[in-house]
Amino acid sequence: MTSVDVETPLDAYSRVVTTVAARLIPSVASLRIMVRVPGGRRPQGSGSGVVVTPDGFLLTSAHVVERAIDGVATFANGDEADFEVVGSDRLSDLAVVRVLTSSGLDAAILGDADALVVGQLVVAIGNPLGFAGSVSAGVVSALGRSIATAAGNHARIVENVIQTDAALHPGNSGGALANGNAEVVGVNTAVVGPWVGQGLGLAVPVNATSRSIISSLMADGRVRRAYLGIAGGSRPLPPRAERATGRTRGIEVLTVVAGSPAADAGLRPEDLLLDVDDVPVADVGDLQRLMTGERIGRPVALGLFRNGGREVVPVRPTELQE
Repeated sequence: MTSVDVETPLDAYSRVVTTVAARLIPSVASLRIMVRVPGGRRPQGSGSGVVVTPDGFLLTSAHVVERAIDGVATFANGDEADFEVVGSDRLSDLAVVRVLTSSGLDAAILGDADALVVGQLVVAIGNPLGFAGSVSAGVVSALGRSIATAAGNHARIVENVIQTDAALHPGNSGGALANGNAEVVGVNTAVVGPWVGQGLGLAVPVNATSRSIISSLMADGRVRRAYLGIAGGSRPLPPRAERATGRTRGIEVLTVVAGSPAADAGLRPEDLLLDVDDVPVADVGDLQRLMTGERIGRPVALGLFRNGGREVVPVRPTELQE
């Protein structure tokens, strides 16, 4: 009997990857994006989507469905179904679509990217270059990366982005990045080009912040955010401010938009923002997380360091308009 006649047991690494693939491939669809044209519709592009509910909600990337209203989803078993775009949030690069004619789909389990560690095994599943059900594996190369997004005149930093060396290609966007338990911990969103180096892909994390965004998109088709009208950056507090406040970092206000809630409240460049409703903010990401829909139109207390001391300035945020 030769060696090829004996079934070789899978090593531990392969067992994990094959188990994740078997669990998630049925939950990842290829999305063909359609746009309306006179007399019908035409294809615009393609990407991937992850089933998150049995009744047809799929999670994908906002840039995959940009300017589209519907399309066709193809699953690993060959089933096809039309879908409609439920909601898209360019500032997080997340979107939700819903398959119109299917039920009882295999929904993926959403995990928590905040529990990831560098070096941990991850598996990417999607439809790169039109090859459906493709699987690649790698590790978490780095955590805490950030990518800039924009919508209209507004920009936002997506934080805690996952960097992985799992192979990603065009068409992987919107697909799943999963941990070894087959839990979706990221939505593949970007591939760094060959002029920088191979093996560098990015995924929007699935965590408490993105779960809230996904819920809002499913329920309302959009995400409401509070708007102050400032631009700034994190900086260490000067020794005098550190002694007076007990804080080590804050956000230095660099620009105040004319006519904005911040301008109406009297904020000005060189103010150091320390907290929002007594919740400390050390960087722009902290501030973004606090600018939720619940703060729209109601008084918010901004703790500042200015003129050598701490001041509290009330401001009433408006709704961010794209």
